Amino acid sequence: MPSSSTSASTGSSAAAPPLPARTEVAVVGAGPTGLALAVTLAEAGIPFVLLDRQAEGANTSRAAVVHARTLEVLDELDRSGKLSGELVRRGIPVSRFRIRDGARLLTTIPFDGLATAHPYALMVPQYETEAVLLARLRALGGDVHRPYEVTGITQDADGVTLTTATGETLRAAHAVGADGMHSTVRGAAGIGFTGSAYEESFVLADVTMDWAPGPREVSLTFAGAGLTVVAPLPGESPGSGRYRVVATAAEAPAEPSLAYVQRLLDDRAPGQATVTGLAWSSRFRIHHRVADRYRSGRLLLAGDAAHVHSPAGGQGMNTGIQDGYALGRALATGDLDGYEARRRPVALRVVALTDRLTRVATTRSPLVRAARNTALPFLGRIPALRDRLATELAELNYR
Repeated sequence: MPSSSTSASTGSSAAAPPLPARTEVAVVGAGPTGLALAVTLAEAGIPFVLLDRQAEGANTSRAAVVHARTLEVLDELDRSGKLSGELVRRGIPVSRFRIRDGARLLTTIPFDGLATAHPYALMVPQYETEAVLLARLRALGGDVHRPYEVTGITQDADGVTLTTATGETLRAAHAVGADGMHSTVRGAAGIGFTGSAYEESFVLADVTMDWAPGPREVSLTFAGAGLTVVAPLPGESPGSGRYRVVATAAEAPAEPSLAYVQRLLDDRAPGQATVTGLAWSSRFRIHHRVADRYRSGRLLLAGDAAHVHSPAGGQGMNTGIQDGYALGRALATGDLDGYEARRRPVALRVVALTDRLTRVATTRSPLVRAARNTALPFLGRIPALRDRLATELAELNYR
């Protein structure tokens, strides 16, 4: 069971609840990965404490798609189907992924033939996914301890001691780093994070706009200047014109303006977009890295603490949620070595897939671009190849 003192409210300005002296599992980081792990532990009746350094949950996010395998995991966390059902209610199911070069359609990857109860990609902001997981956690008697920044971690033969920025300590049998790319837990474990950064920066913006391809698809567009992905987002009413834009850019302002996003789309998808509003924007750099190990003694890793990669294909948050579920089951059964054996190969495969997608999409070579644009329409007419890519993107191969 979760600690009895886990009663903090996300979004509340109330003082953080006191930490208990000890627990079975300390989870550092209350993003989607940490929340999925906490829900799994609560379902299994394993005591845990979930900590996060933020005073409240973020209302902006990078992730905006939940794939079929992740929805299946939510069904396993709530057999009534209410968990996935609530998330679907908040999002937009999209049945196809289309690849273009400018306005020219190269190929369509359909999701509606997938062998799953969820044959679609669900477009929904990350904060909605977190809200649904948090509601499930609270229904099971758990919550998030905020704000607690973990600054020190030591382990011995009998357990782990975590120290916070305020000097408080928590003793646990195991500690899990679900605390992102710059993981404190991974640093304390001495685990390497092999990989490198992409040269390009990425622009992310949530906008309202008139978009010619419409809200029934996710669009990936090639252009000489780089990769652009446009995906619909839920709004107050159907067809509200809300979209997520993700694009590579050699140089971009820290907070791209509406005019900047319009110029970017005019350059890469001429005549396709008229941006009318900007809700949020950011610029960030992307790495492709995988932790050398997922476990060092009593310290374990999940989510972005264990793997980071390009946003191409929307794999990151989904892989993290599945990590959290798999690690929770491993802690419940005692098969911790099996957790790394199952999940690290998945991360390596996801990083390889997203890296290939990114490099093919951002190539500057005219010959490679011509070969790519010739091959994709041909390959897209082969059903077995279309189905294989759809299954890979939906992460159904990782069951």
